[in-house]
Amino acid sequence: MSASSFPRPDIRPDADILARVPGLCLGCLVHEVDVEPSRPDCQEYLDNELAPRLVARMEDEPLSRWPNLGPSRAGCKACGKDPGRYRISSEALYRRLRQGKGLYAINSVVDANNIASLETGFSLGSYTLANLRGGITFRRGLPGETYEGIGKGGLNLENLPLLADALGPFGSPVSDSTRALVDERTRVCLTVIYGFDGAAPVEEALRISAAAFARFCRCRPLCDPWCVRG
Repeated sequence: MSASSFPRPDIRPDADILARVPGLCLGCLVHEVDVEPSRPDCQEYLDNELAPRLVARMEDEPLSRWPNLGPSRAGCKACGKDPGRYRISSEALYRRLRQGKGLYAINSVVDANNIASLETGFSLGSYTLANLRGGITFRRGLPGETYEGIGKGGLNLENLPLLADALGPFGSPVSDSTRALVDERTRVCLTVIYGFDGAAPVEEALRISAAAFARFCRCRPLCDPWCVRG
């Protein structure tokens, strides 16, 4: 099947979140993957090139002023979630680097996802497409909604911007659910870039992210990258 003929997942923001975040834009990639253990070339790039550059920048400029990171925090706040208490995943990655903790090595796809997040400032989520059902809605979490966040246990989803399918919420800019995580069984992966400040920075992030996936994991695009704005 050619990249132009693979059916794109149906992803739509609801009216409530569009009213709260007019600049909302989700960048989307779908790729066929062969999930491998973490690759040495990815870790070498992180340790020897990317992390030192980012740590040096963090010494000179507060994270709140970084492009894409500040608007993402503001978008979560506009939805009613405190970004200081519920940190978006890209900020959490930067803070780990600044603290000298490094990143967890998970697998080739998740590691590439994290590299792309660090390169762009956006939170990215990568999901096993076979574990999702029906159309996907980007909306605020409802009172009482929770899911098992990867490495976080139960996550309170109320007012958190999130992705939900027919089975319920599965991903957010803060932490993704264990239901749709990428592991060695994953064959087709949906990656979402969570943007809150218009299409232009997301389009650039799609280019950077596609390059990171191509470099650090064996993936084959199944359709052209696209943006969802409403």
